[in-house]
Amino acid sequence: MEEIDVQQLGENIVKVLKTIYDPEIPVDIYELGLIYDVFVNENNDVKILMTLTSPNCPVAETLPMEVEEKVRAIDNVKGVEIELTFEPSWTKDLMSEEAKLELGML
Repeated sequence: MEEIDVQQLGENIVKVLKTIYDPEIPVDIYELGLIYDVFVNENNDVKILMTLTSPNCPVAETLPMEVEEKVRAIDNVKGVEIELTFEPSWTKDLMSEEAKLELGML
């Protein structure tokens, strides 16, 4: 069985997260700061702690499912758990410089 580097797997997960966009803001969910944490254990089970721009976000149902499906499709990922949290609540301060630049906020 091929050993996969947990760090490499984490990087692959981030690459996939950067392909998922918030439908209201033309920036991917990673750069938006919606992903609070990505955990990968030695069994290659993945847990993603994420939030939405607001609790009544129109994609509250579909966005976490899209994240789960796309991460689950990565080679070597065994299981995926998405935990949705609103603590701390999302603010524009969580956005990367790149996202702020893209949205003309810098």
